[in-house]
Amino acid sequence: MKIFIIGVSGRVGGLLAAHLIDRGDDVAGLVRRDEQRAALVARGITAHVAELADLTADSLAPMLAGADVVVYTAGSNGGAREATAAIDGEGVLIALDAAPLAGVDRFLLVSVLPEAGRGQRLGDDVEFYFAVKKLVDVTVSMSDLDWLILRPSLLVDRPGIGTISLSPAQPHDEISREDVAVTLAELIHEPRIRRRILELTQGSTQIARAVVANVP
Repeated sequence: MKIFIIGVSGRVGGLLAAHLIDRGDDVAGLVRRDEQRAALVARGITAHVAELADLTADSLAPMLAGADVVVYTAGSNGGAREATAAIDGEGVLIALDAAPLAGVDRFLLVSVLPEAGRGQRLGDDVEFYFAVKKLVDVTVSMSDLDWLILRPSLLVDRPGIGTISLSPAQPHDEISREDVAVTLAELIHEPRIRRRILELTQGSTQIARAVVANVP
């Protein structure tokens, strides 16, 4: 299977790429700088260099050609509004429009659990981030593509535990980026799960079993 990852140089995207390569998949992605491209090529990943904000659907589509799945893992992590609007907002919409132009039907988006970070004193920029994420989720869910939206809980950098809770609704908790990447890899290889929004947090069910449990 050939997978194109937008955000392949990010923390979740990089972990996902490693797991997919281990499974024997052909992985490609988009990076911003030539030095990032060289590092990815050394890992067996085909990398295209471009600024996401400078792309249009027409210019991105040739990079996606031949892919079976487009996975959008890029994100601003609730930073400045300009970055949020460009990466979490407009970038997703460009990729969503580019996929059918490239003949790609499957589109997986890594979003955010709506309650993630609640209970903390969030600033206006973070509230803007959540609002953009929700509006983009709505747009993706209304597309004609074979879409899937994954909403992880609060992301943490620690080794994965290999067990999760995955369903249309989950309480806010936290989950390692490693477990998110493994879950994504399983979802990519389970095409029966489609046109769904799934929420993800740490739990007690082995990842592959949790994914299969969501097959209609």
